[in-house]
Amino acid sequence: MKGFHKNALALAVLMASPMANALTADELAAQFDKFSISGFVDMSYYYEDPDDGSSDSSAALDQAEVQLGFAFTDQLSTHADIEWHDNGDGEEMHLEQMTINYAFNDKFSAKAGRFLSYSGWETEDPTGLFQYSGTGYGKYFYGAYQQGVSGLYTGDMFSAAVSVVADTGNLKGDGSDFSNPAIETMLAFNPIESVTVKGFYLADKNDDTGEDISMVNVWASYAEGPITLAAEYNTSEETYAATAVGGVGAEADGYLFMANYAFEQAGITLRYHAWEVEDGSGATVEDISGVTISPSYAINDYLLIVAEYRMDTDDATDVDTDSFALEALLTF
Repeated sequence: MKGFHKNALALAVLMASPMANALTADELAAQFDKFSISGFVDMSYYYEDPDDGSSDSSAALDQAEVQLGFAFTDQLSTHADIEWHDNGDGEEMHLEQMTINYAFNDKFSAKAGRFLSYSGWETEDPTGLFQYSGTGYGKYFYGAYQQGVSGLYTGDMFSAAVSVVADTGNLKGDGSDFSNPAIETMLAFNPIESVTVKGFYLADKNDDTGEDISMVNVWASYAEGPITLAAEYNTSEETYAATAVGGVGAEADGYLFMANYAFEQAGITLRYHAWEVEDGSGATVEDISGVTISPSYAINDYLLIVAEYRMDTDDATDVDTDSFALEALLTF
């Protein structure tokens, strides 16, 4: 069924082109194989109850995304993600990612354009999460969306990547000033099939404060049979998000532990996470930790239902917040 939808859309696109009448049936079929489409629709009900105020709830379409790809040759391809979501300032549809990709061989590839940082255990899109919510600390430690060029080497047990980009840690990825380019480096190890260890170092300059930004992200995972375990540690200095709450000289540290057990159609995730932000004098301005319990159930290959109960504690303000979410995630 997935193949039918992909080919139907590719046919519509090709038949709308003046080239379509000049292509034979075999040539049209060859074009189908070069085109790919995937995506997701994410909607949820969310309830939040802080102990220092009134509770709040919402039910909404959170995000929808279409991912398009076209392989010109075995080496040259392009990829685009078109996303709709509410960015906090209102509804927005934008080009989330767009890259030109070139594979020099089966081990080394490069891409250029607008792309998501390699860094971070937790993914930007809900399709890569083991629970409904992210920790919330990615803005302090992950590279987010970037514009520039990146090279990736992939070996049997070792991988490495270097990206030269306009900005790192820019949540919208709209930075395009290359007068002070940022660097992201990655080293990854797979000593055995079930174990992955990745380390990242990101260096940039904070355009708001003029100070040098540094971010370190290290995570390790174990996946064998129905069990997935992960641990992550982060530290950063002078990031945009940290200086927004701590001013010049702000530093942040954070970590998480996660365990997931997958049954035939169901699963359950347990996660503990914490982070702390200090200002230039060393005073703590943010100190948050949380426990998450998240069961899930796959209705079929396309529809996943995720429930989540989360307990957050902010020791800096002495506020506890409990939340509940129910999510429907449709992928195609």
